[in-house]
Amino acid sequence: MELGLAGRTAVVTGAGRGIGLETVRALVAEGVRVVGGTRTVTKQLTDTGAEVVAADLGTAEGVALLVDRAIEVMGGVDLLVNNVGAGDDVVPGGFLDADDDAWGRVFDLNLMSAVRATRAALPSLLERGGRVVNVSSINARMPSGGPAAYSAAKAALTAFGKSLAEEFGPRGVRVNTVSPGVVRTAIWEDPEGFGGKLAAAVGADPAKFLARLPRAAGITTGRLTEPHEVAALIVYLLSDAAAPIMGADYVIDGGTLKSS
Repeated sequence: MELGLAGRTAVVTGAGRGIGLETVRALVAEGVRVVGGTRTVTKQLTDTGAEVVAADLGTAEGVALLVDRAIEVMGGVDLLVNNVGAGDDVVPGGFLDADDDAWGRVFDLNLMSAVRATRAALPSLLERGGRVVNVSSINARMPSGGPAAYSAAKAALTAFGKSLAEEFGPRGVRVNTVSPGVVRTAIWEDPEGFGGKLAAAVGADPAKFLARLPRAAGITTGRLTEPHEVAALIVYLLSDAAAPIMGADYVIDGGTLKSS
């Protein structure tokens, strides 16, 4: 399939690992010039050949640094992937366990990073007929699957994508959303990550907890989604092959959600 991406420019947030890293790799393989933003620079990211910007994307200053650098290096932005999310502030617990500051941090990283990056890149995207993909979560549709602040932030991100598509689609900017379920990333595999903390909360060994997760979560495929599989969907939605797709929310969760 001809994706028509060679020679384009892209900004990917949360590029240091997981879905973001695989998206950078896939875009570079298609001949795209990529600037990847991450709080922690990894060797895997630098090895892709992408321009790397170290920035805290949960802050307005960090987002501005990333987009300004991308425009300086590449002369403009054709493609924007708002992938950064989750973070250390997403921890197991109920509604009463999160105060205003915790809610603010979760919204800054999972929603406002996308708002700020899109606002900063929009003049260039409008000029170039650009494309945006926001990485949300099935938690936007299944809020019981995670902490309240995270689910609410992802629901807002999904709605944000719809609003962008309606306002700027007629002006040539194509916007879509990807909503993964449980993906095999450090969030779930790291004993100190969200999955490890969930395992500890129920007194389970982290590796055994992860092995049982597909069945416990009702994943029809019986396995976790891999980061490169989500990246492939993101790249397709950025491509010329997806030209008619606008304002859509694509769920990629191995069949976790049982309703449309």
